[in-house]
Amino acid sequence: MAHTGTTTDVLIVGAGPVGLSAAAELRRHGVRCRLVDRLPARLPYAKAVGIQPRTLELWDRMGLIRAVLEAAVPMRGQLTYVNGAEAARIALELPPDVPYGFAALPQYETERILEEYVAGLGTSIERGTELVSFVQDPDGVTALLRTTSGFTEELRVPYLIGCDGAHSVVRKTLGLSYEGGAFPEAYMLGDVVAESDWDLPRGYALRCEHRTADGSLDDVLVCIPLPGAGRYRMSMKVPPELAEPADAARPAQPPRTTFPSDGLAHGLQGGRGPELSHLQAVVDRLAPGPARLSDLRWSSVFRISHRIVGRYGEGRVFVAGDAAHIHPPTGAQGMNTGIQDAANLAWKLALVVKGEAGPALLGSYDAERRPVGEEVVGRTVRHATRGIENDPDDLTTLLLREAQLLVGYRDGPLAGAPYGPVGAPQPGDLAPDCGGLNTPVAVYPLRLLDVLRDRPGHVAVLYGADVTGLARAVAAARAAAGDRLPLDVVAVLPREADPDTTPALGAPAYRDAAGEFARIYLPDGDTGFVVRPDGQLAARFPLGATTAALTDCLRALSVPLRDPVVA
Repeated sequence: MAHTGTTTDVLIVGAGPVGLSAAAELRRHGVRCRLVDRLPARLPYAKAVGIQPRTLELWDRMGLIRAVLEAAVPMRGQLTYVNGAEAARIALELPPDVPYGFAALPQYETERILEEYVAGLGTSIERGTELVSFVQDPDGVTALLRTTSGFTEELRVPYLIGCDGAHSVVRKTLGLSYEGGAFPEAYMLGDVVAESDWDLPRGYALRCEHRTADGSLDDVLVCIPLPGAGRYRMSMKVPPELAEPADAARPAQPPRTTFPSDGLAHGLQGGRGPELSHLQAVVDRLAPGPARLSDLRWSSVFRISHRIVGRYGEGRVFVAGDAAHIHPPTGAQGMNTGIQDAANLAWKLALVVKGEAGPALLGSYDAERRPVGEEVVGRTVRHATRGIENDPDDLTTLLLREAQLLVGYRDGPLAGAPYGPVGAPQPGDLAPDCGGLNTPVAVYPLRLLDVLRDRPGHVAVLYGADVTGLARAVAAARAAAGDRLPLDVVAVLPREADPDTTPALGAPAYRDAAGEFARIYLPDGDTGFVVRPDGQLAARFPLGATTAALTDCLRALSVPLRDPVVA
């Protein structure tokens, strides 16, 4: 056995979209990490295909959005047929201020893009390597790794993240509860081409149901468009000859360790997979018109459970993604929620690892993300059993929630005090995007996302008409943060401002040429904002209180404070 000292800061177990996202964010913040996965290669399965607008915003800030947009296809809506007749049509139309729409991208493509991004930052996946066990103490974690060749390594790391799925070794070793239930039905998935005369708007998903006289659902077909002409990811109830009792189901891959079976049936299952004829039979029964299926890339039987972990970590070890929460795939919430778990945890770990924040900051991961996980599990179960069309919210609110643009932490431990008019974005909310910004050189319109892109740390966005006061606030913000908190500072001037005055500010400056920043952020006079690395607002304050506001941010992060600077 090889014994390795502390040569890395974070060990990430599991190289799916969540583990890759954690690695991407850690490396972007300059933190060393190792990423291990027991599988020898990336799986060629579509699996999770829905990409939410909030995830696209995170990827934009990371600087990899172009690769995603070139590979994805738009998801513009869903048509629902009941007993052969069109019953509902939902257009996935978001407010015009939202920069990205819904998209579909096979999971193997999502993983490819993230893997290439992480490799460009100097970290490669160590495939065929599994976590056998670990123990932690107040100073670190000792993990035992094993490769498929039988080589074992004992690794000492400060922190460990379990992104190792529903059957997580990390969660089991921590002894965390994982409460919930299971759906009795089994389903099957297939990635196929459909040659049809279906009169569907481009980018629309198709849901076809058969309901009995009493209204109960006894047959269903869901078709999600994928990149490629006529290609769909189809799911439907499994025929009796392929079904197994839930307690006999096994994960598609062998167990990771010698843990006894957890009895959890969720996701792709082993055993006989459906053939093209099984899928064709359901399409013939339920589709709104004839279609001939071909080119079956892969297929599987899968089962659905809904569970959430009792807490998102313990000590120096954390769980994210399916290791923390599983639920029905309704609304494509699972993978996207896991990616946001990773983004939330990674920037906090980075600050702690680099000594820029205190360890107490890591407790905010569970405080912020577990309520989100609970809401997603509950909502997806309701939608799966009652139908999304029966959601009580109005359509705009429903779509914004499905887009994960309403996730907020106003009640979390890091949210600063509210300030400003009713309806204004407040600490804990998502920092909304806006357009219409320009500079004396770049006279074409920019978005706030353009300003935030490739800035991995906190960003203070200071809005004001008084150039002298704005320059004073810029200096105060930098002095308050000092060398303890990575902080970029940018200024935004109102549309009537003279752009030639901006060099005197001592910070990059943008003019709110279209008035969109003022309309969306509703500044109360000269106002400052702090945007967290994950795109949430950390603070909102009058510019005259810049020093106090930044001091409060530092205190929330458990950062040793510098002497106060008078703004």
